[in-house]
Amino acid sequence: MPGARVEISMGRSEDTRCLRMALAITALYFFAELVGGILTNSLALLSDAGHMFSDIAALALSLFAFQMARRPATMQKSYGYHRLEILAALINGLTLWLIVGVIFHEAYHRFLDPPEVRSLGMLLIAGIGLVVNVVAGLILYGSDRGSLNMRGAFLHVLGDALGSAGAVGAGLVMLLTGWYLADPVVSVLIGLLILYTSWGLVNESVDILMQSVPEGIDVAEVQRTMEQVSGVVKVHDLHVWSVTSGVFTLSAHAVISPGKNPHGILDRIEEEMKRRFRIEHTTIQLEFEDREQREFRDF
Repeated sequence: MPGARVEISMGRSEDTRCLRMALAITALYFFAELVGGILTNSLALLSDAGHMFSDIAALALSLFAFQMARRPATMQKSYGYHRLEILAALINGLTLWLIVGVIFHEAYHRFLDPPEVRSLGMLLIAGIGLVVNVVAGLILYGSDRGSLNMRGAFLHVLGDALGSAGAVGAGLVMLLTGWYLADPVVSVLIGLLILYTSWGLVNESVDILMQSVPEGIDVAEVQRTMEQVSGVVKVHDLHVWSVTSGVFTLSAHAVISPGKNPHGILDRIEEEMKRRFRIEHTTIQLEFEDREQREFRDF
């Protein structure tokens, strides 16, 4: 699948550039938000700073995964290092859940005894953080559609943007009303939104690692398409899975009629798999049908 590899490599180069830009912007602002959260005593701001720190780690991990995925396949790793992208996406998703657990724990204690928050300082810092996160999100937007690894990075930045927006909202409420419970309430809402947005990332990462059928591909339809190729009698032992985001692989046994050209049949099956399902890498074992005994002989 040389053509697919070239296309993936070009896409990953652009993704790497976007990740580097987003990482630089996020790292520059993290320290300012951390200090601001401590000075203003705002959980919402500290939660957002903690999430931003995880963004730095997530973006760095995504960059590392892309660099490793460029390495060629070896005798021990015949598919290369593409799965590192999926591992990075899974780690990013689980890290988001860990951060939510910390936010919920601290919010619980603040519900019992809400401390005073310096609302104006919190509002100003959160507002700047929101702008930073929106810029980083715009840099990554669109790249997440073709890569689960990029989606993990984008969701971290999106979660940060939600955190900053929530901190702005909490700051306004506390500044106008003095209701300091707004800080933990907003923190819990931010945590719930992060859980909601990251669930799909973790679920899809696990599916790929478990070699599940890729989303959008119907195995029954794949089998029918293969059996509609002239000369194919039956298809069995059919498996379809993803090596990494957008790289689909198929293996199957195809029973063909005696006297048919096996190479021509293979070519037509491969063409149909690419055209209909974007499956570039196929491994198909052909078996000749014995019409008298109804047995199959391997080709």
